[in-house]
Amino acid sequence: MTASSRFLVAILFVFGVQGDLISGETPDAFPHLVPQRLLGLVHAPEVHQELKLSAEQVEDLEKLLRELDLKWFPSRNLSPQEQHPVVHDLERKVWEWFGKSTSESQRQRLQQLEYYAQGTRLLLRRDVASKIKLFTSQQQKLAELARVTDEAQIALGRTLAGDPQIKSLQAKVDKAAKSERDGIAKMLRPEQQQQLRSLLGDPFDPTRLRRIYALAPEFVPVQHWINSGPLTMQELRGKVVLVHFYAFQCHNCHANFPIYQRWQKELTGKGVVLIGIQTPETKRERDTDAVTNAARERELTFPILIDLNSANWDAWGNTMWPCVYLVDKQGYIRMWWAGELNWKGATADKTIEAAVEALLKEE
Repeated sequence: MTASSRFLVAILFVFGVQGDLISGETPDAFPHLVPQRLLGLVHAPEVHQELKLSAEQVEDLEKLLRELDLKWFPSRNLSPQEQHPVVHDLERKVWEWFGKSTSESQRQRLQQLEYYAQGTRLLLRRDVASKIKLFTSQQQKLAELARVTDEAQIALGRTLAGDPQIKSLQAKVDKAAKSERDGIAKMLRPEQQQQLRSLLGDPFDPTRLRRIYALAPEFVPVQHWINSGPLTMQELRGKVVLVHFYAFQCHNCHANFPIYQRWQKELTGKGVVLIGIQTPETKRERDTDAVTNAARERELTFPILIDLNSANWDAWGNTMWPCVYLVDKQGYIRMWWAGELNWKGATADKTIEAAVEALLKEE
């Protein structure tokens, strides 16, 4: 294979939600096998630079993303069948914005970046298959290889830290992904490789993108805060923010409390803000006095939002107690961890702390 084709085959799948055509039409014959990567791409400053977006264009695009992210981020919890049309509609709105607000060359390059981000799966798109004259039989073989990879990834994704099956399941994922890459390397004819090179344009590595998730949702106003007056994500711009959901009677949450106390002591002086969102699970956790007393007894001195109606839980698309979200200085979610930070030997606290230090150095 040529260098460009080898580069494509080697691309990793780096985004968590699933891309589309400029026209908004469904571009693939296998919709749930083609990753939807566009939203992740347009959040990344490296992509803004690659597209040569002006400061005014970036500002206007962020206004759109702030609106779209209210649906995009919670959609991660939907089944693939439910998520696909939601993301499809959001991507259509992104392409509409690019159609009105950018040049033809910027739109063409974004399309190429989307191809790169979809990795080997771009060959399952109808438009790509047509342009490189891919046979239906070739596409069907690639789809079968893709299904095997996805099934292996789904099985791995159902495990928890410490699960003894993780090693064997990861080996299955690696084997399936390699078979998928090798299948493409063997299947593409020389003239198809040439057409693919022309379609892709200059090489682009999506695995180097650092910011590919949504803007953090604004806190939904509530009646009660502990240890602080009401805060907003907007006023916290310029600071690294750690947001964690908990319930004071949740034993898994208790395991994280010493870590939160350490973060409050060691990180707040560096420009980090730690915020707890107490969302009730039991009747007693709906008693604001009980929540306040529990925070005092546990020596939780950071700002706490009492989310009695679960409005903030819903806005963040949260699904379990405890859960920690890391937000950068620009208000973008950069990573999150669901569950105990040290569950069965996990070291998520150290991973988050290293990420915090990196974000503190960003402008």
